[in-house]
Amino acid sequence: MSNDTTSNNTTAVMPELTPQQLFRKQAAGEAIHPDAEDSIHRHVLTVLIENTIGALNRVSNLFSQRGFNLESVAVGEGLKPEQARLTLVTTGNDRIIAQVLKQLNALIDTIEVEDLTEEDHVERELCLVKVRCTSEERGVLLAMVDVFRASVVNITPDSLTFEVTGPTAKVNAFIGVMKDYDVREVARSGRVAMRRRLAFEH
Repeated sequence: MSNDTTSNNTTAVMPELTPQQLFRKQAAGEAIHPDAEDSIHRHVLTVLIENTIGALNRVSNLFSQRGFNLESVAVGEGLKPEQARLTLVTTGNDRIIAQVLKQLNALIDTIEVEDLTEEDHVERELCLVKVRCTSEERGVLLAMVDVFRASVVNITPDSLTFEVTGPTAKVNAFIGVMKDYDVREVARSGRVAMRRRLAFEH
């Protein structure tokens, strides 16, 4: 009898959830069963901020305080010189990301915040790849430039430096092909993204 009682006490109890609670949890990527893990998604966020001292630090600190890893951060001047536009790529479940978006909107320097993950958007990344090569390999490497629509930005007697731009998948593919050779250096800009259409366009 005591063994059965102990077994029942250690068994995870499945919480009773209403259909609405189940729907919200599933939509947010949260685990339904106590032993299951949350569904984690990659999110592409754009943040327009005032181009002031400390503004970028306040945004990055918001993520570090929550234990979020920023896969890439691209920042530059926006449409106006006094504004800066950030494109951030991070991971998390939808509920926590929604909380982060609210906190980003609450920052004193923030002008506009968008989560482009589910939106129809364009994203691009720039990458420089330096490859050491022999004279025999040079012709093969130059032929690959046309396949990926990349360009050669520097040539030395024993190396080529390529520039490739496009979606992250294309950049990853190019780097993967180059790894068959002697890659010496890789520099990536991180993603920049923009909604394809204006909000009032249909």
